[in-house]
Amino acid sequence: MLTDQPKTENCTPYTDSFWQRAVAWAMALPQNDGFVALLSNNHITYPNDPFPNRLFIGAKRVVSVFDGATEPDAFEQLRLAQVERPSHWVGYFGYDLKNQLETLSSRHADQLGFPDAFFAEPRWIIDYQDGVATVTGEGNTDGLLAELLAYPVPEGKPIIPQSVNCRVTPDEYKANVRQIQQAIRQGEVYELNYCVEFFAEQARLEPETVYWALNERSPMPFSAFLRVGNRYLMGASPERFIRKDGTTLTSQPIKGTIRRGLTADEDAQLQTQLLNSEKERAENLMIVDLVRNDLARSAEIGSVRVDELFGIYGFRHVFQMISTISATLRPDCMWTDAIRNAFPMGSMTGAPKIRSMILIDELESSRRGLYSGALGYITPDNDFDFSVVIRSLLYNRERAYASFSVGSAITYDADPEQEWAECLLKARAIRSLLEG
Repeated sequence: MLTDQPKTENCTPYTDSFWQRAVAWAMALPQNDGFVALLSNNHITYPNDPFPNRLFIGAKRVVSVFDGATEPDAFEQLRLAQVERPSHWVGYFGYDLKNQLETLSSRHADQLGFPDAFFAEPRWIIDYQDGVATVTGEGNTDGLLAELLAYPVPEGKPIIPQSVNCRVTPDEYKANVRQIQQAIRQGEVYELNYCVEFFAEQARLEPETVYWALNERSPMPFSAFLRVGNRYLMGASPERFIRKDGTTLTSQPIKGTIRRGLTADEDAQLQTQLLNSEKERAENLMIVDLVRNDLARSAEIGSVRVDELFGIYGFRHVFQMISTISATLRPDCMWTDAIRNAFPMGSMTGAPKIRSMILIDELESSRRGLYSGALGYITPDNDFDFSVVIRSLLYNRERAYASFSVGSAITYDADPEQEWAECLLKARAIRSLLEG
């Protein structure tokens, strides 16, 4: 069972202040090239381990694709960059990179302006473990560390309340759910992940302040703060997309959500309710089958296995149903192909995947962009770990536009009212933070 409580030996005010200090220092560092990325696990135990606590600063090399439909293959560019000089990389693949992988398109305007894919080879990497900070990278790292440790811990700032709107009305949402169910009855899809966008225009945010506040309200094992120029991600993702450790691939789709209780007894009752829900188990099983097929495209024959089915794990606000699937990467399969063959995450599309993505673009009212893409890191040995970009606030400071999306899996027996309630539950942490 997961816990959202930090490990006692690491839960000290100094630990928290170190990362706040480090991010503030990195953001102010003249040599940061407009790129800063923090990955954090919040000391949460997670099967197959969560993200490391690690800060990446600067960009010696960049692999960037602004329009996946027209520009060179993002996965191949990244592979060739590793062949040229193996290194650490950190960044993301946006959802609309699907248009590069399949004959698909995205009809909605791009309000946020993130590239479809962006990876940086960092100038410096900062780790902090058991009270000891280390800086690796170019130049005088001892001097940089001394500068970091002397930097003042930033004072907390109030978050200016923002007016948050939803892209669809409750009635429009429910009508689209019924339309999806009609497509299911006609055999077009078995399940479809339908998402809605909440947004704020003329938004004035301090990204660091918002990130730390979100992290405090909703600590997650795949938490992330990302700056790419004037674009920011403040993320609280609970979901792993795909991980490679040696030749082992692991994917952990989430399907099935229920609120937390007010007491331990109510928590136990809600966990049992989620575990025994035929609807939630059916949703989860469909995506497990899809992920098994995705991994099989890159795996040795007979190596795909379900390590855990219908695991129930607790986070600050919700319980989630998480399954774990693993496989052995074929010797003739490139590491980038393992990501490509599984992208985007089946839990964020539906099954079958291509028809689901066509319907998503027809029915949703906004472009997903970075939302429901994958964010993570790559090592010099071509191991990697990527989360699914959910429970995340995206912000374009230049355009003063902030956005976050939530969704749920629609099946033939879904209740439109309950699905809308689930979306509101998932939106609560970020919405209440922005609205004050």
